[in-house]
Amino acid sequence: MRIGVDVGGTNTDAVLMDGATVVSSTKTPTTADVSEGIAKALRTVIEDSGIDRAKIDGVMIGTTHFTNAVVERKHLTPTACIRLGLPATVCLPPMVDWPDDLRDIVGGSVAEGAMTFLAHGGHEFDGREISDFQPDEVRAIAEKIHDAGLNAIAISSVFSPVNATFEEQSAEIVRSVIPDANITLSSEIGRIGLLERENAAIMNSCLRQLAARTVDGFKAALDKLRITAPFYISQNDGTLMNADFAKEYPVLTFASGPTNSMRGAAFLSGLRDAIVVDVGGTTTDIGVLQHGFPRVAALAVDIGGVRTNFRMPDTYSIGLGGGSLISPHPKSLPQNEGGTSHEANSPSLLVGEGAGGWGVKVGPRSVGYELTEKALVFGGDILTATDVIVAGGSELIGDLSKVAHLDSDLVTAVQERIMEMITIAVDRMKTSATPVPVIVVGGGSILVTGEIEGASEIIKPDHFPVANAIGAAIAQVGGECDRIFSLAELSRDEALDQAKREASDRAVNAGADVAGIEIVDVEEVPLAYLPGNATRIMVKAIGDLKEA
Repeated sequence: MRIGVDVGGTNTDAVLMDGATVVSSTKTPTTADVSEGIAKALRTVIEDSGIDRAKIDGVMIGTTHFTNAVVERKHLTPTACIRLGLPATVCLPPMVDWPDDLRDIVGGSVAEGAMTFLAHGGHEFDGREISDFQPDEVRAIAEKIHDAGLNAIAISSVFSPVNATFEEQSAEIVRSVIPDANITLSSEIGRIGLLERENAAIMNSCLRQLAARTVDGFKAALDKLRITAPFYISQNDGTLMNADFAKEYPVLTFASGPTNSMRGAAFLSGLRDAIVVDVGGTTTDIGVLQHGFPRVAALAVDIGGVRTNFRMPDTYSIGLGGGSLISPHPKSLPQNEGGTSHEANSPSLLVGEGAGGWGVKVGPRSVGYELTEKALVFGGDILTATDVIVAGGSELIGDLSKVAHLDSDLVTAVQERIMEMITIAVDRMKTSATPVPVIVVGGGSILVTGEIEGASEIIKPDHFPVANAIGAAIAQVGGECDRIFSLAELSRDEALDQAKREASDRAVNAGADVAGIEIVDVEEVPLAYLPGNATRIMVKAIGDLKEA
């Protein structure tokens, strides 16, 4: 028996599953204090099912806590960064590409003396040293950080995914100077690519204090509900990590929401290769399933204005959801580029403009979690996408009489615009013109009322509104290895075996049962521009949760 929880910008969903069977589910508005919303959702599914709490084997939580912290610039811990690579990399110091406001909060302003340091060390792609490691130099830097009163520290080194020795030695020295140091090594977080990997490490360190408070808050909420089962946090590759691992690596939760939806869509539909359209209250996320897991983004991913390169799902988001504001205007009138303000969307404006006389703007603004208060069908005064769908007769939600006055041509125009937006987004995610199955999930998927061009079929499975929570509940535990190997020094088979062992070890450390580890993805990329027959090998391993 598992409970899956997924926190979105509009709703917090929870589902209780007995094996592959959904026992009960709920969808409640997300609260300002996310933990309160999670507790409410948990309480609802437990009370609705009448389950004995002692029979719950695990609680899986997908949360937006850490993404929101970066985007909103809140709850971030000032962090120092030590980079090992001198005399190389001087021209691009740490945090060089961060937005000014975020860099000032996390790393300190340039005017006040940013806490970023360069030291000797680093390696070439094949493991050769750039320069000798100098312990005294690192110790002097650690003393400066200690004097500044900081204990959050990120350590990066050139090509550390190939050889992490200098990062590990630096961490030992820093801990001897700052015993309570909170240290993130870039080799444990990111992939090949110094700046992006370093950025990910800094971001991870600045979130660790928040991660500790958040995870402890989840634990307190479960204790209050007398749930003694272990709980896990969703990662952004469709797998889980245990609570202690989540405290160490909070950045690995970024984008776990869309990932959970895709995993849930695969589970509910039985398809392993398809496009998933997840329509929420504020946004629609489109992703691609490959072998039952989300396709991973090949390029650096922007988080709050910072380029990072740790694993992230390849998703495309548009401002379309159940709470999206509809800004109608007669085609004879010029449309304000910013869209008509929703205050002007009074019922009197929406009647009798004549057939085909409407132009519409859908989103990107949304009433979000206030949908049940502000939408017309719920007695509010704001025209939303949900109102239009109800007026069109596709769904019966709220009070139909509240939208009976809407002009039929307006309703048609909005529905056509919504389907056009979804079709364009799906087309952007396809890699060929061949029609592919499209799985539609999410509470806002009532907006999908027509055909999607390029789809071989449109599937809306049972329990589609809570596919994200189901994705969290059925998730496994994973680990990944991304390294460059010189095949002049070892054989291809030896390199593959080494990468597979490393990925498997990381899965076990995250909470997987070592007996059931499975390698689900292996990718090899020859690097012709490097000597020594260099090859980049990426391996992903997954396994079932280890029983407590």
